[in-house]
Amino acid sequence: MKLKCNKSSLYEAIVNVSKAVSERSSLPSLEGIKFKVSDNLMELTGYNLEIGIRTTISVVTQDNGEFILNAKLFCEMIRKMPEEDIFIEVSDNLQVTLSSGVTTFNLSAVSSEDYPELPVKTDCDEINVAQPILKNMINQTIFAVAVTDMKPILKGELFDIENGMFNLVAIDGYRLAVRKEPIKYDGNIKFVVPAKTLSEVSKLLSDNDDDKCSMFVSAKHIIFEINGYYVYSRLLEGEFHPYKSAIPETFTTEVIADRKNLIETLERAMLLINERNPSPVRCYFENGIIKVKCSTSMGKITDEIKADISGPVIEIGFKCKYFLDPLKVINEDKIKLQMSGSLLPMKIVPCDDSNYTFLVLPVRLSKES
Repeated sequence: MKLKCNKSSLYEAIVNVSKAVSERSSLPSLEGIKFKVSDNLMELTGYNLEIGIRTTISVVTQDNGEFILNAKLFCEMIRKMPEEDIFIEVSDNLQVTLSSGVTTFNLSAVSSEDYPELPVKTDCDEINVAQPILKNMINQTIFAVAVTDMKPILKGELFDIENGMFNLVAIDGYRLAVRKEPIKYDGNIKFVVPAKTLSEVSKLLSDNDDDKCSMFVSAKHIIFEINGYYVYSRLLEGEFHPYKSAIPETFTTEVIADRKNLIETLERAMLLINERNPSPVRCYFENGIIKVKCSTSMGKITDEIKADISGPVIEIGFKCKYFLDPLKVINEDKIKLQMSGSLLPMKIVPCDDSNYTFLVLPVRLSKES
C-alpha cells in the first residue's frame, strides 16, 4: 500500500487522536493509532476503552488497508519531516517506509485485527449545541469535578436537559458549579460524561458561533461530532447528587464586588498557601469593605477591597483556590456573593447573568491568635 498526504493535516490529526491512545495497555494495539485507508481517505483512531477519538484526512492513493503505528514515535517522525509532502508505503509484512524530501524512516506496524470496535450512532438521541456555548459551559464548570474515587460518578459532569433548558453540573462535595443555556431539544434526558472526556472535547470546540457540536447519546455511550472529529466516551453509571435542592434560594448578606479586584486580593493571599500550608483565607464583610486575612508558617497577609454590602456582618473562611476558581471563569466585571451565615455555603453569581451559579462550602475557622 502506498499513499501521499499533507504533513500539516496529518500532524494535526495525529496530535488530536493521540490524546485517546493508551500509554500502557494489556492490549498492545491500543498503544498505537489505527490507520484505515480507502477511497483516497485515511481514517485515524485512538482508543483506550474509555475515550476514543477518530478523524479522517484526504490522501492520494489507489490502495486500501489497515495498520497500527506507535503514536508517540510516529508523531515525532512526522513533526520533524522536512517537507509538506509525506509518502507512506506499507508492505505486506507491515514494514513501513516513511519519506519526505531526502529523509526516510523505516519502522514496523502492527496488525489491526484485535483492535476493538468503537460504539456506533445507532439507537442514539441526537442533541445539537453551538460549539462556543458548550466550550464555555465546560470551562466554567469542569474545575468543580471530583478528583477522588470516593463517589466515582462525581468524576464526571451531569448533562441535565429538561423543558428546553440545558444544565451542565459539576460537584465535588465542597463546591458546586451549574451552567445553563436554553436548547432546542424535544424531551428530557440526563447522563454523566467523564471529566477527562470533556477536557478533550473542550480543546476541539471552536469559538465560531456558526459551528455546531452534535452529541449522540445511547444508554452507555456518547459520541461528540466536532469539526470532522468524533469523540467517543462511555457514560458514568450511578445516581448524581440532587443539585437543585442544594442551591439556596434565600440569603441574609449580599456583597457586590469588582471581580478583578477580588481576584487580585485572593491571588496575593495564595502566595502564602501550598500543600504544606493549606490555611484558609478569612473574609470579613462589613461597612462596605471586604477584609481578607491569611496566616501560614510562611507569613501573614492582611488586605481589603471596597464592596457594596447589605445584611448582617459575616466572618467566614474558605479554601482560597475554591474561592478563586469561579471568579476566573466569570466574564462579567461585577459579581454577587450571597451568604446566610459563616457555616452555610456561599453562592457566587455574575451580577447580570443568571446562567451561572457556583456554591462553595466554608471552612470552620479557629480563633485568631
